[in-house]
Amino acid sequence: MPSTPSADLSPAPFGRVLTAMVTPFTDDGALDLTAAQALATHLVDHGNDGIVVSGTTGESPTTTDAEKVRLIRAVLEAVGDRALVVAGVGTNDTAHSVESARQAAEAGAHGLLSVTPYYSKPPQAGVLAHFTAVADATDLPVMLYDIPTRTGTPIRTETLVRAAEHERIVAVKDAKGDLYEGAWVMARTDLAYYSGDDAANLAWLAHGAAGMVSVVSHVASPQYRAMVEAALGGDLNTAQRIYRELLPAVRGIMTRTQGAIMAKAALQLQGVLSSRAVRLPLVEATSDEISLLKTDLSESALLEARA
Repeated sequence: MPSTPSADLSPAPFGRVLTAMVTPFTDDGALDLTAAQALATHLVDHGNDGIVVSGTTGESPTTTDAEKVRLIRAVLEAVGDRALVVAGVGTNDTAHSVESARQAAEAGAHGLLSVTPYYSKPPQAGVLAHFTAVADATDLPVMLYDIPTRTGTPIRTETLVRAAEHERIVAVKDAKGDLYEGAWVMARTDLAYYSGDDAANLAWLAHGAAGMVSVVSHVASPQYRAMVEAALGGDLNTAQRIYRELLPAVRGIMTRTQGAIMAKAALQLQGVLSSRAVRLPLVEATSDEISLLKTDLSESALLEARA
C-alpha cells in the first residue's frame, strides 16, 4: 500500500485517500463485478490506499445483502493486497446493520463504515447504542459516518467522545462540516477524522484530519493524493493550488444532482466505465448535465490528464 507522507503524522487507520466507490451495473441493471474490479484497480493504481464499497455513493439502498457480499469479495480479489477495503454496513435497523457487519467480516473486509441510523431520528443514546452494537459484532475497525443532511440526525460531540471509548471505533467520516466541533473531538479523543465532503477536504486536512473519503476522487485520485501529501507535509501553497484547480470538478459531480449519478457519468467520460447505469430511484444524468460536466472536468484538466 502507498506509504503515508510522514511517520510522525496522526494515525490514518483506513489510509489517506479513499474513494467512496460507485457500484457498476450493466445497462440492464445487473451487478457488474468485472467492471467493479477494473474500477477498483484503476483507483488504486492512481493513488488510493483505501476503497469504500457499498456506501451511499455505492447505491447501497438498492443493492441486496448478497450483492454486497459479492462486491466485497470481488474488490478484495482485485486490490485487497494493495489497499484497505472498507464495507458500508449502516442501515436504520441495528439488527440488520449487525448482520451486515458480520457478513462483511466473513467476506474478508478490512474495516466497516457505519452511518448514523437514518429517517428514524433516534436520540443520541440510541445512536451510541447502535454504533456500539455494530462495533461489538466483529473484530474489525469501524469508521462512523456523520451526515445529518441525509440521516436527519447528527452525531453530537459528546456522543463521539463516548463512542471513542470503544476499542474498535477508531475514525469518523465527517460530512457535517462543523470544523469547530470536529476540532474539539480530535482534541478530546484519538478518533481519526476523514473529510466526507469534497468541498471541505482541504479545510479538514488543515484541522488535523487523517485524509478523505471522496467521491470526486473517482476522476481525480492522483490530484487528491498530491494534495494530501502537500497538506500533511506543510506545503499549504501547493495544497491550495490543487484544491482550487479541482473546484470545477467538485461543482460538476457534487452540486447539480446526486453524486453517484455524476460520478458514473464522469467515469464514462474518462473511459473508465462503459455504462453509467444506476438503479431507481436514481436516474442517469441527462444530456444537459453531461454537457455541463464535460465543461467542469475540462476546467479541472481531468478529461486530458488520465492515462
